Amino acid sequence: MSMIFFACVVRVRDGLPLSASTDFHLNQDFLECRKRLKALSSILARYPSRGTAKGRNLSIHFLSSGDIACMAICSSSYSTIMAFCFLEELRWEFAASYNTRSINSASRPYAFIEFDNTIQKVKQHFSSARGSRAKAGWERVEEELRLQPPVQLQLEATELLNGLSNGGHAGGRVEVVPTYRMQPVTPLGILSLVLNIMCGALNLIRGVHLAEYSFQCYLYLFYSSARKVKTFALLFCVCSCNIYLYGLRNLWQISFHIGVASLSSYQILTRQLLEKQPDCGV
Repeated sequence: MSMIFFACVVRVRDGLPLSASTDFHLNQDFLECRKRLKALSSILARYPSRGTAKGRNLSIHFLSSGDIACMAICSSSYSTIMAFCFLEELRWEFAASYNTRSINSASRPYAFIEFDNTIQKVKQHFSSARGSRAKAGWERVEEELRLQPPVQLQLEATELLNGLSNGGHAGGRVEVVPTYRMQPVTPLGILSLVLNIMCGALNLIRGVHLAEYSFQCYLYLFYSSARKVKTFALLFCVCSCNIYLYGLRNLWQISFHIGVASLSSYQILTRQLLEKQPDCGV
């Protein structure tokens, strides 16, 4: 039977799923195709606006426009023209329901899950080739596909497990890189930042000192590779520069600057990393 099995709307820049049809199929081919759709959605920005990944029994069609892309899993016998008519109708419905600002600000998967009702209604019209609404844009879409054919992919060639994409059609390797988060800033950490800013303000005429305290603030607030080595090297530079200024500064001034640098170094070294793996699957 020719039909549309699954449809979803994703954000093009990162593949975040915004809404999807709640279709449950336990067929192994369908489950495998869903995984491939997930992998493909994360790299849609690499492809033209229309594309088709052909499989033996199932095919994936996608249509991207602006910030969003509509994707569908259809039986391989389902008309490609009809599939793109369906995706175009879905795109218009979604664009009429949500503005660009809300799409860009979405931070969690399926932020517009209520759109599933609309997906189901449109899908019902297009699952049967007899529907008049399904045939409404047939000639126009057929002409567009003739002038600009969709990019053709082989579904079997798409590597998807664990965030890996193939080196062929995808044009490169896709890696899921861990995103690092730091522990929350503590009150003592805030104090060290304020003191660093104060020291930097007192050293506006000395560019080296200003850079030192600015970099300490950066190391505390953001993750950086080899943080420990950089922290100790920076502390050594601060101490050396202040000792060099002995005579221009009294002992109390030097002690204050070194004390602030030491406090900041301690805060940098004790603020731990939290690793969070992205989980925006379809």
